[in-house]
Amino acid sequence: MTPQNIAESLGIVFAPQTPGYLNLCIRSGNQLLTSGHVSDLKGKLGADVSTEAGYAAARNCAEKVLNSVWNTHGTLDGLRVLKVLGCVNSTLDYTDQHLVINGCSDLLHQIFGKEGNGFHARSALGFAQLPTGAAVEVEAIFEVVV
Repeated sequence: MTPQNIAESLGIVFAPQTPGYLNLCIRSGNQLLTSGHVSDLKGKLGADVSTEAGYAAARNCAEKVLNSVWNTHGTLDGLRVLKVLGCVNSTLDYTDQHLVINGCSDLLHQIFGKEGNGFHARSALGFAQLPTGAAVEVEAIFEVVV
């Protein structure tokens, strides 16, 4: 199955986006760079949000990123995941940001392959606050390989 087929089989919904204030995904040469996409879940890891809920929020961000990539590229096929930046709204003593952002990475591995085009570089960082009070924000860079 292709990445597009796998994503659809996982229930990811792809829908047209209306252009807004910022470009959610822009192509430059053979790269697709996304803006940060925030989770629907609000709150702070280490206070009112569990690591498990944060994991689901990071997956939610990845689904939004993939929809923006689809809107720019027309498909998830022919792409390689290069880099993921995961931002976690967390308390000063919370140190499991990497486990939260695994929600994004695990989904990308499922779709693009952990050993192949889904094997990416990543940063998972804690932040004192994120826009709209979101629990997680994710941005990514993809390479067009076909």
